[in-house]
Amino acid sequence: MKGEDHDTITDQSQIASGSTMTRYMALLFATACGMAVANIYYAQPLLDSLSIEFGVSHSSIGIVITITQLCYALGLLLLVPLGDLLNRRRLIIGQMLLSVLSLVVVGIAPITTVLFTGLAAVGLLAVVTQVHVAFASTLAAPSERGRIVGLVQSGIVIGILLARTFAGVLTDLAGWRSVYLVSAAMMLIMTGVLFRVLPRDESKRESLSYPQLLRSVLTLFRQERILRIRGVLALLMFTAFSTLWTSLVLPLSAPPYSLSHTVIGAFGLAGVAGALAAARAGGLADRGLGQRTTCIALVLLLASWFPISFTEHSLVALVIGVIFLDLAVQAVHVTNQSMIFTVRPEARSRLTAAYMIFYSIGSAMGSIISTNIYANYGWIGVSLFGASVSALALLYWIITYRLTERIREK
Repeated sequence: MKGEDHDTITDQSQIASGSTMTRYMALLFATACGMAVANIYYAQPLLDSLSIEFGVSHSSIGIVITITQLCYALGLLLLVPLGDLLNRRRLIIGQMLLSVLSLVVVGIAPITTVLFTGLAAVGLLAVVTQVHVAFASTLAAPSERGRIVGLVQSGIVIGILLARTFAGVLTDLAGWRSVYLVSAAMMLIMTGVLFRVLPRDESKRESLSYPQLLRSVLTLFRQERILRIRGVLALLMFTAFSTLWTSLVLPLSAPPYSLSHTVIGAFGLAGVAGALAAARAGGLADRGLGQRTTCIALVLLLASWFPISFTEHSLVALVIGVIFLDLAVQAVHVTNQSMIFTVRPEARSRLTAAYMIFYSIGSAMGSIISTNIYANYGWIGVSLFGASVSALALLYWIITYRLTERIREK
């Protein structure tokens, strides 16, 4: 036990010094991120249950995801930049405690208004994941920043994907409300762990007022081309990502499959391969191979929609498409963040917020558009829309490739 205590003290002193980040702490960050981000994805495999209980039509039920994602975008703008102004350790603990309360509200919601209010708060506070990412990138040494961001990001990916499995199993066992109540209990436990082990945040603070801090986020949009380029790429990628995962429950829960929530949620397991790609992509970005990684991943993203289009005829084809799509999206996502974090080291929380706003808008667009397309044109319509957005992302990368290279060479 003494040896273990000594190792823990050594690990924490290394982190506090800012020279490196231990694997134990990175894994803890990844776990906390996965639990927090899962809260905004639990509803995806539950759309049919929510539609029935609250009397919302299938063509409109995607609004549940859209509300959560738009409030997540609002949280990115209003809360994440505070990491450059306030103590990140306290910010993380406070947001996670408020998340617990929000989850309880959703779990006991008696009417649609209360449900939407609770989900809005869940989305707003789930941005604690990005405070974790910015904190991790600050604690990591420059030579390993991409790898650390990739590792933490892998926790986010696993959280997103396992959220569906977790929600499906609990819904079949105890109803959809149990999903949010159990998550609240788990978040409370994780908050206690983080309170005990998170290192002190000794990074340099910006001497700005809160309004000035928010205005500086907009200034970053205007000044940093690499942020704008990679942000638009993220918007397109996550529109495609959300298009698949929001609408997928509809054909799988309908005849001829009529799958249970547990089985539908299990399809998220196929996408865990994307999490494995995330850390690897960060390492490639550290070696200057971010553009090559982006190209390969975007081609894979476009190709993934071919097997996905056969979902109503083959679940094997769906699994193959899911693996390809999640691997591609997360590889580019981590590469984007690794490239952006090199721009303004003193403004990583604001850079994270600015970039992730694109992500959240794309996710919200994919959610509301895909359910409407499915209601009117079926799964083929959804697949064609996803493929079109993916093709646009690849075309955009080709057009901006030379500009990005010139920016990086300066």
